[in-house]
Amino acid sequence: MQVLRTDVAIIGGGLGACAAALAAARLGFRVLLTEETHWIGGQLTNQAVPPDEHRWIEDFGATASYRALRRGIRDHYRVHLPLTAEARAREALNPGNGWVSRLCHDPRVAVAVLHQMTLPHELSGRLVTMLPHRPIAAWTHGDRITGIVVRGIESGRDVLIEAPFVIDATPYGDLLDLAGVEHVLGAESRAETGEPHAADQADPRAQQAITVCFAMEHLPGEDHTIDRPRLYELWRDLRPPGWPGPLLSWTTTRPETLEPLTRFLFEAEDSHPWWTFRRILDRTNFEEGFARSDITVVNWPQNDYWFGPIVGVDPPERERNIDAARQLSLSLLYWLQTAAPRPDGGVGYPGLRLRGDVVGGTPDGLAPAPYVRESRRLRAELTVLEQHIAYPLRPDGPELFKDSVGIGCYRIDLHPRVGGAGYLDMGCWPFQIPLGAMIPVRVENFLPGGKNLGVTHITNGAFRLHPVEWTVGEVAGLLAAFCLEKKLTPRAVRNRPESLEAFQSLLQREGIELSWPVLAPV
Repeated sequence: MQVLRTDVAIIGGGLGACAAALAAARLGFRVLLTEETHWIGGQLTNQAVPPDEHRWIEDFGATASYRALRRGIRDHYRVHLPLTAEARAREALNPGNGWVSRLCHDPRVAVAVLHQMTLPHELSGRLVTMLPHRPIAAWTHGDRITGIVVRGIESGRDVLIEAPFVIDATPYGDLLDLAGVEHVLGAESRAETGEPHAADQADPRAQQAITVCFAMEHLPGEDHTIDRPRLYELWRDLRPPGWPGPLLSWTTTRPETLEPLTRFLFEAEDSHPWWTFRRILDRTNFEEGFARSDITVVNWPQNDYWFGPIVGVDPPERERNIDAARQLSLSLLYWLQTAAPRPDGGVGYPGLRLRGDVVGGTPDGLAPAPYVRESRRLRAELTVLEQHIAYPLRPDGPELFKDSVGIGCYRIDLHPRVGGAGYLDMGCWPFQIPLGAMIPVRVENFLPGGKNLGVTHITNGAFRLHPVEWTVGEVAGLLAAFCLEKKLTPRAVRNRPESLEAFQSLLQREGIELSWPVLAPV
């Protein structure tokens, strides 16, 4: 078996992985990053989800490197694409003018920009990226992870990776399981966390919905109807308990109030139709003749899949549920093309064309990886609870953490969950990310690089989005580098005041904000 040795091993290629790799490499350390798909970038790229961000993102509330990513995406459009003069001059360019985000863009652009950012370190030899490779085993000795085995998905060859520090940036928290690092999965009980919205009983299967996203365009007068999906009748006829009607319909549930909400493809009672929700290409931003149609990404309530978990189950069950989720997305597209009621009294939009090229050219035209909202979560020295950040519980502001290593902001937003729990959407304060939430209760050389830090099923709903995942990964990369230089453990950094102060100073020099300049609930 081939053995590769490095300073920092990053398993998984999500947004946090990219941030961690950039951070450790720019401080001069050797990094090896593995990813099981052909694209780094996780939810921004291979899961095809434009960035969900807070309302201050253009001015503050993100790290310097995350701002560089956002700036690089906009600059890519300005340099390489035929924008109109008006769009080119717009400082806060939104290529798709989608209303979910101030930066709705093609995932292929994010892939290109992430490669631009990592390329100098790859050329220098400090960063090695292995695609596509999946972790299959981990070796441990006492309280340290001593090796990880990854398998080449195309080659079938196994590689052993050895490193003094390991960062788990997989979408599922795979290393937590493989290395036996203490962790939580699914919903904790109210008795365990004291959270008002926690479940009566713990349930590891009570995981948030996944979504297999896809991109489509609309070409009126043409017929691009796909073959009838294998499970179409199942999804067409399904009326989930607590849902306002059939799952495949224009009426869904408003997450904040649980009231029925009707939105059509191009019209909506709240002036926010589905077409512009996650639109990633708005033709009005480009010169005449550049594109035949707008392009939008479908990540809607109708293709949320909460009918079985994909984390912590055996491989056959996992594959059955991922297949069913892909069938749901194809069925939604087929329903839109053939059966969706139109305001003019007709049915179907056969001109909707699946754009599989936008998401990487998969055989079925859908995103290569499901959008995973919740992974395994670290049992950490400090767990962020609903009581720390939820606006209804803290009218005077969030918990302030002396060991803050970054900031984040999003509502506590949980999608329907396996087992029947529905939406949970409530106000949340802009929060700090405590270092304690990144320190395992036992293992000394493991760090979380994404959604898998020490949060609960409830608070994961605020920590799971793009800017926070990037910050967690960047802090993990900087912490590994700091510990290598100072010959410390992460636990010692947190628990020695002089070391914590020195690390926080490093973070600030690297462009990471530790506190919010304003506090207002979202």
